[in-house]
Amino acid sequence: MKYAKPERVSLQSHPEFDERWVQERIAEDPTLLGLGPLKLKDKERLQRHAGRLDLLFQEAEVHHRYEVEVQLGKTDEAHIIRTLEYWDIERKRYPQYDHTAVLVAEDITSRFLNIISLFNGFVPLVAIQMQAYRLGDQISLVFTKVLDQMRLGLVDEDEEAAEEVNRSYWEKRASKTTLECTDQVLAHLQHLDPEIALKYNKFYIGLTKRGRANNFVTLTPKKDWMWLGLRLERSDDVDQKLEQAGLGGGEYDSKWGQYWIRLTREELQEQQPLVQELLQAAYQQASP
Repeated sequence: MKYAKPERVSLQSHPEFDERWVQERIAEDPTLLGLGPLKLKDKERLQRHAGRLDLLFQEAEVHHRYEVEVQLGKTDEAHIIRTLEYWDIERKRYPQYDHTAVLVAEDITSRFLNIISLFNGFVPLVAIQMQAYRLGDQISLVFTKVLDQMRLGLVDEDEEAAEEVNRSYWEKRASKTTLECTDQVLAHLQHLDPEIALKYNKFYIGLTKRGRANNFVTLTPKKDWMWLGLRLERSDDVDQKLEQAGLGGGEYDSKWGQYWIRLTREELQEQQPLVQELLQAAYQQASP
């Protein structure tokens, strides 16, 4: 093999490879961004009174979305503001997900890198520099992460930050039927530890023990089913049992080490032994 030096190409001034072309390449292969396994949710997503979001991605196994804005040439104030604005709109529209703003540009100058780094810690923000190279009659894109997201603490690590509600709130938001499912889960847990109780927060139902949050299990009731969240290390054994039980549609959040299992009332009854087994495993892993 012979060495060949690639030629740097400016996409901003290129007559053929425009911003839409870059969006299509990222949409086809989201791994280019270096953010893990992502699936495309939408392109040119209309934002009311605020233009269109270039790309919206979601982690394949996690409740996490990425709002991606692409700019050719140097980044500027308008690009930063637009990226943050679209991120804010999406997180307010879909609060059940974690959201990260992703700014992509050909040239992120040190001045603007310093500016956007000020937001990090307050806004989950990733900055990615994109460069195009030509080698013969082929062109390639290289993406380099120049600012990574500062991880923020979980709500239950600072439980005072959670907005507490009551059971009536959840009966209106979900249904009495799915609230009865949470009661069944609580009954299983209280066989393991009678001091465990439910705590009704605005976006999920957690657990307390002696008045302190201990969310090794979280519950998110919907109208006809609920999400059962279990803090467990991922294992082939658990994956196989869920698949055999017909609960393979569940998700694993590798970031927080949590299984998410979608359960109807009928499935909860039919799979009671498996649910009890998994609850016990989560309890044991959470116990000191």
